[in-house]
Amino acid sequence: MDKSKVYFTKEITPESVVKMYETLGVNLSGKVAVKLHSGEQGNQNYIRPEFVKAIVEKVNGTVIECNAAYGGARNTTEKHKKLIEDHGWTKYFDVDIMDAEGPDVELKIPNGKRLKENFVGKDIEKYDSMLVLSHFKGHPMGGYGGALKQLSIGCASSEGKSWIHSAGQSKDQYTIWDHLPEQDAFLESMADAASSVVNHFGKNIIFINVMCNLSVDCDCCAVAEDPCMKDIGILASTDPIAIDQACIDLVYNSDDPGRDHFVERVERQNGVHTIEAAAELGFGSRDYELINVD
Repeated sequence: MDKSKVYFTKEITPESVVKMYETLGVNLSGKVAVKLHSGEQGNQNYIRPEFVKAIVEKVNGTVIECNAAYGGARNTTEKHKKLIEDHGWTKYFDVDIMDAEGPDVELKIPNGKRLKENFVGKDIEKYDSMLVLSHFKGHPMGGYGGALKQLSIGCASSEGKSWIHSAGQSKDQYTIWDHLPEQDAFLESMADAASSVVNHFGKNIIFINVMCNLSVDCDCCAVAEDPCMKDIGILASTDPIAIDQACIDLVYNSDDPGRDHFVERVERQNGVHTIEAAAELGFGSRDYELINVD
């Protein structure tokens, strides 16, 4: 089996995001969803709308989000819409909160390790293709956040997020935090959910990870640590497993003074297990070729 191709550039600019998309040679067609993290209220590390404006316009995309499953400014549609506006997203883009109304779409996962179904915002069915535009960083629960997290927690509805966090035990956002499963069950549930979104879009999905503002905390944290490492670059691939593995490897191989702090967060939460579980499900590979783009 050929290694998955992951393209890499050290240049972190709006123009280089477009260049990396073009380098993949995949033309996302039809109505294009752009899945990104619009930032929790108070978070300082999320990627701003001005940075992604060029790529969203390039693919003529609609920015998509789903409501959160924890207290904060994003767990109801009303609050979430206001925050998205406050963060400047609606100034530039059409934004679709996919689970704003109506029943969720249930995506089947026949070979899932923990989950046999995934619940995503019903508006996912409006879209023909998807650009998963991830801010790669650490994460307090998942160890790290990249393409696989965007596919799973990111695309899940509020109830779907609860379903993943509880490894299929509950959809109630108010009670799941008292009954969380052991860590690997959560990570395997994320891999299961990610597989269902990849299978839904088939070949009409690509992945760009931006390795900047490298905090150990996610953009979902209202109070996040400041970045502990220097920016690394932008990666692009058609393989979500390969791109996350490449990002992890770039961190591990870094001589940055903050590298150990970042690695400690990943390892404390056994974050790489999400990649391991995803690879076992077979919708991508951990074996990749890193191709530098000047």
